[in-house]
Amino acid sequence: MAEPTTFLNAIREALWEEMERDPSVFLLGEDIANYGGAFKLTKGFIEHFGPDRVWDMPISEGIIVDSAVGASMNGLRPVAEIQFLDFITCCFDQICSYAAKQLYRWDVKCPIVIRGPYGAKTSGGPYHSACPEAWFANMPGVKLVAPAHVYDAKGLLKAAIRDDNPVIFMESKWLYRNLKEVIPPGDQVFTPLGKAAVRREGRHCTVVAWANMVHESYIAADKLAKEGVELEVIDLRTITPWDHETVLESVKKTGRCIVFHEAPRTGGFGGEIAAYIGQEGFAWLDAPVTRIGAPDTHVPFAKPLENYYVPNAEDLIGAVREVMAY
Repeated sequence: MAEPTTFLNAIREALWEEMERDPSVFLLGEDIANYGGAFKLTKGFIEHFGPDRVWDMPISEGIIVDSAVGASMNGLRPVAEIQFLDFITCCFDQICSYAAKQLYRWDVKCPIVIRGPYGAKTSGGPYHSACPEAWFANMPGVKLVAPAHVYDAKGLLKAAIRDDNPVIFMESKWLYRNLKEVIPPGDQVFTPLGKAAVRREGRHCTVVAWANMVHESYIAADKLAKEGVELEVIDLRTITPWDHETVLESVKKTGRCIVFHEAPRTGGFGGEIAAYIGQEGFAWLDAPVTRIGAPDTHVPFAKPLENYYVPNAEDLIGAVREVMAY
């Protein structure tokens, strides 16, 4: 019987298997070769695949993504690591002006993956804890992925590498070593992009979440079940394109919806989901769509402040009680 593996190791397995399967797949990033990456995720890759397929790059995210885009135009499938996704701001132009528009402008595919750790709960402070999904959700041509489970960390990364479009693959660093699950060995682990998962069925309120907040939703659901309130928990998995149908079908059933994410509430992607439900699912709503996000401030370094900053199951429980009482 297979042993449980970590979220981090599932990503490592996906990279390794895709590089074995397809010689056009290669890795580039800061300290990923000889050092094995900041989280040791690529340790041993250069010894196995060689320096032609595992590149140590300068401390310049713009050069990393520019190199990936150029390589993709020459038939390769680069996987670019951004050491912390906060630093993706340094390659915003390369992603939005080149990678995202390449197919539209020239009919040239851009099969690149930009992956890296994101999110709080690890005392990373304001420069290593951002949730950047909303920054790119408004950019056509870019896909955004944020897995919450070990199986999907592996399966979605495989799908992202095989996709012909640029994909930003966001990895919750809190989940890296704090989550273990049993997954089947080998190449059969594959999760299609753009499809949400109903993780827990319920009658009273839909919760749409991704990454860490999916697990906080489970905690809230267990506590509320003792009060006779059943939450339906939807793990969005892919943020763009997101699964409108699964979410709307759930709202039709429950009549209530809470969108639950770690990023700051103002301008967060939850607003897009809430707006869509309000427009397309208004007739089925028994209460206003509610959003839960972090405060509109930077992520604190001090652990007590960070714990206060990051939304949690108690925040969700309070919101559920409000919409149930509406």
